[in-house]
Amino acid sequence: MKTTNTIAIEHNYGLWYDRRRDDHERIRRMDGEVWPPFYELPFARSGIGTAWDGLSKYDLTKYNKFYWGRLKQFADLADQNGLLLIHQNYFQHNIIEAGAHYADFPWRTANNINNTGFMEPVNYAGDKRIFYAEQFYDITNPVRRELHKKYIRQCLNNFKENSGVIQLISEEYTGPLHFVKFWLDVIREWEKETGKHPIIGLSVTKDVQDSILALPAYAAVVDLIDIRYWHYQADGTTYEPKGGQSLAPRQHARLLKPKKTSFEQVYRAVKECKEKFPGKAVMYSGDSYHEFGIAAFMAGGSMVNLNADIDKELLKAVIGMKPVKSANKNEYILSDGKKSLIYNTEAKLFSTR
Repeated sequence: MKTTNTIAIEHNYGLWYDRRRDDHERIRRMDGEVWPPFYELPFARSGIGTAWDGLSKYDLTKYNKFYWGRLKQFADLADQNGLLLIHQNYFQHNIIEAGAHYADFPWRTANNINNTGFMEPVNYAGDKRIFYAEQFYDITNPVRRELHKKYIRQCLNNFKENSGVIQLISEEYTGPLHFVKFWLDVIREWEKETGKHPIIGLSVTKDVQDSILALPAYAAVVDLIDIRYWHYQADGTTYEPKGGQSLAPRQHARLLKPKKTSFEQVYRAVKECKEKFPGKAVMYSGDSYHEFGIAAFMAGGSMVNLNADIDKELLKAVIGMKPVKSANKNEYILSDGKKSLIYNTEAKLFSTR
């Protein structure tokens, strides 16, 4: 990571444990003749019964020590080296889209001993697709609610002594507002009990983001806003899929056909969030984030994508600076009132004064 100037690794659990499932079939495996390498999953096997992959069923109340131990080892090393782990608590891909993604999912009723209550046999729409997001995020189900609560606490407990772990709710999260509230409620309760305050990021659709940040009790739990599932398009209009529609990001994109963003619009998105919530970090992970890292940087964004050869003294100089308006439409300025950093989009050069 240091050699390639990478400051963070983002992690989510895999779609399945066994490489046989790469074939995307949904059939039950005849035996446990699994194919390595393995995608270790968060939960421990129970030693009871037979899951869809031919191994024993999972116990969702017990955790895979190898999986969590490896993540903890990385987080410890990252802390020692000034690096970060972005830890996605969930991975939504299992519960929307292709049925093969759900076949070996530990939460599937056929794969665990915990009576999770998902319908068996699985109803494949059009003999392929599945729609389990609504049930998965249903926290009125007492069994699943307690399993979610215990699992979220495990995500927090595993890294309670680390300073460089950012907790996000889920990779590809386009889920409902109520589940984000539940997730933050569990975190707030855990923080109160332990006195620990991990870095909690909000990485959701714009409607859910705005709703959470409009509620002071929930906004107070959030340390970082991650702009990922929405963006301002180059023409100034907003691409903003709605949460809780049981559609994955790429499914939303097929329907809504988003247009590309621009330097100006990335700057606008980050700057708006920073101005509304000055006490929170803002990370831009949305459309063309790799191309417009300087735009996010000049707007006060964090963990931006910059050229490796950028002057390190320049980076140190901007600490404490804030965006200020320029009379020149091609100039973007960061300033602390005494010194300023200017970026000219036409010349594509930095200067100071």
